[in-house]
Amino acid sequence: MSTHHRRSLACMPGLLFLLAALAAAQTPVAPHHAYAPHIIVPQARAFGPAPGAAVQITSVDAGVVIVEQVATTTLDIALRNPSPQRTEAELLVPVPAGAVIRSFAFEGSAAEPTASVLAADEARRTYESIVARTRDPALLEFAGCNLIRSSVFPIAGSGAQKVRLTYEQVLGRDGARVDYELPRSASLEYKVPWKIAVRIKSKTPIATVYCPSHAIETVRASSDVVSARTTEGAALEPGPFRLSYLLESDGVSASLLAYPDPKVGGGYFLLLAGLPAPSAAKAAATALRREVTLVLDHSGSMAGSKLEQVRTAALQIVAGLSDGEAFNIIAYNDAVTPFAPHPVLKSAETERQAGAFLKQLGANSGTNIHDALLEALRSPPTGEMLPLVLFLTDGLPTVGQTSEVAIRKVAMDHNPARRRIFTFGVGADVNTPLLQRIAAETRGTATFVLPREDVEVKVGQVFKGLKGPVVTDPVLEVLDENGQPTTTRTCDLLPARLSDLFENDQLVVLGRYTGTKPLSFVLRGAYRGTPRTFRFRFDIDGATTRNAFVPRLWASRRIAVLADAIRQMGADAGRPGAASVAALASADPRFKELTDEIVRLSTEFGVLTEYTAFLAREGTDLSRRDAVLAEAGSNFQRRAMATRSGLGGLNQGVNLGAQANQRVLNANNDYYDEHMNRVGIANVQQVNDRAFFQRGSRWVDSQVVEHEHDLRPQRVIEFGSDEFRALAARLAAENRQGCLALRGEILLRVGEEIVLVKGPPATP
Repeated sequence: MSTHHRRSLACMPGLLFLLAALAAAQTPVAPHHAYAPHIIVPQARAFGPAPGAAVQITSVDAGVVIVEQVATTTLDIALRNPSPQRTEAELLVPVPAGAVIRSFAFEGSAAEPTASVLAADEARRTYESIVARTRDPALLEFAGCNLIRSSVFPIAGSGAQKVRLTYEQVLGRDGARVDYELPRSASLEYKVPWKIAVRIKSKTPIATVYCPSHAIETVRASSDVVSARTTEGAALEPGPFRLSYLLESDGVSASLLAYPDPKVGGGYFLLLAGLPAPSAAKAAATALRREVTLVLDHSGSMAGSKLEQVRTAALQIVAGLSDGEAFNIIAYNDAVTPFAPHPVLKSAETERQAGAFLKQLGANSGTNIHDALLEALRSPPTGEMLPLVLFLTDGLPTVGQTSEVAIRKVAMDHNPARRRIFTFGVGADVNTPLLQRIAAETRGTATFVLPREDVEVKVGQVFKGLKGPVVTDPVLEVLDENGQPTTTRTCDLLPARLSDLFENDQLVVLGRYTGTKPLSFVLRGAYRGTPRTFRFRFDIDGATTRNAFVPRLWASRRIAVLADAIRQMGADAGRPGAASVAALASADPRFKELTDEIVRLSTEFGVLTEYTAFLAREGTDLSRRDAVLAEAGSNFQRRAMATRSGLGGLNQGVNLGAQANQRVLNANNDYYDEHMNRVGIANVQQVNDRAFFQRGSRWVDSQVVEHEHDLRPQRVIEFGSDEFRALAARLAAENRQGCLALRGEILLRVGEEIVLVKGPPATP
């Protein structure tokens, strides 16, 4: 921001000022002037006298610095005035309770700027007055927040303006977890790009940083300083930005976020666990060594750049091993050729020999996946090491045993050393469900290298994540009040089987709980090679509907698990003499049960996939249950069961792989279609803990959408009426006020009552 014409209001920085100002911030402050013609709410949009003449928000950069639970948030807001006349505007910024202003500034010459904090009650009246004037309910989703209101500032005709606002707050702490939230609109219509960067500094080392709302990238400067920023693809992701970090303890740190739901007799939970910050000296002394077996396809289809990239990746992996760790290389086409009869210790000499072995490989012949996998798993493991297999192929099995079921059984039944298998499918001509199941059964992961992507980069990224095994063979148990394992307090835990934890990993387990008493967990495993037990006990009286992301993430993972079960039914459908896909589906009673449950979860939570996207299609009558299930079943047979390879198989592998491990909300319901194009669904809106389906100009609550044609609302409430304001206050108390921010009619369940809200027109 230019310093030549800057006018600013600066408050005394530092914690002493913040603590002194917190009490004052709670006192309602009356509006200090009439509204300017243009109201800028960077979290929602700009409101002007006419949509075409409204000032435009072109971008927002949010910088957050958290030092010992004190968060300083700076918003740099870029504005543009499309009209030729100079206009006046003011800023309204929803903020969490307890926020105080540190500074407010804008470019240009004008009166000295001012800003004040309006507490929740006064903020709500401000929102309501703007909503009544603009006939736009968008601001209602911020009811319950405090509000910063600025003085009026100018924007030159056809010009731009930059505004900077900084506020501070003390963050809450729950055990080892500290939470930060930046209010933003959940509307899919909101298309202003945001860049959010966070820097955290703590006297206690930071175990892990987790963001359920937006994809982030983290960089650790030291054990007590971590930076995070939203990825480029998250710039337009809607919804509040939420971030939590765990402080380090002895070994594994953990915390629980819970969402209450009487329908399930308790609610949903997310267990977040993090590891100690890696220390080079400590890690070197206590690190568990690795045995890495590289299984490399050099069939004819690998000719050219693919084989060169594989060679380079293999050499980098061998070079990345520490002296004393072990490796082997198994090259295969129609035959299987090992570098050594068993893994060898890494040294300068064995590294040189591996380079010579890789150099002489040529691309020719077919693909014998079965025998290559068997060779990789047959040799005894190297003692006191974690055995890993990196298995790469760019094609379907064409030589030897080609049955998908038979190859899958090798990993399940012929793996005495319990080697972890990390599979890589290069290009589209691979059997994606086979590679995913092999990895899932052995605590590995499946990675797909898309056409035109670099094999070396993808393989290198995975290997980088396998640094320093910290917790191996982890097992999570739930205990009852007497400290004994129980299956009655939780169910449907995802993932059902935990993977090993490496440096910088975090554990995210989702599930359902019953009852209201505290939940106790035990995590057992080998911690840096030594058996250890970690015990955690969490009260769940802090369960809140504000944690609406928890059940939605659980539902997304659950749908992926069920869809993959259907997908595995088609394993031998293409085999000569095998039954047709339709016959396989009709013969297995699980097919109908799985399809029915996927449709139920998709409808209730508004989580749609390529198989269920038709639920949002205009004209789909969700009350015709048989027709809906028939269409879903047809999609699963045609796509999940019958399509195993090609782009149509690759997209399913990528979609289901991301969904089964999902840690971040996907509010747009984005997925890859069968041509590998990225698509989204705009007429299903996830708001607070509800999902709404758009039907013409009406939004219908997912809780009643299957019966919308038969329902007669018990109340009809007009937008802007006293009854409407009372409803808004009630929903705000339940953290569901965003339900009224949708434009158009809204049919929703409120308690035991069905209510129709007659909103303003859908087009502002």
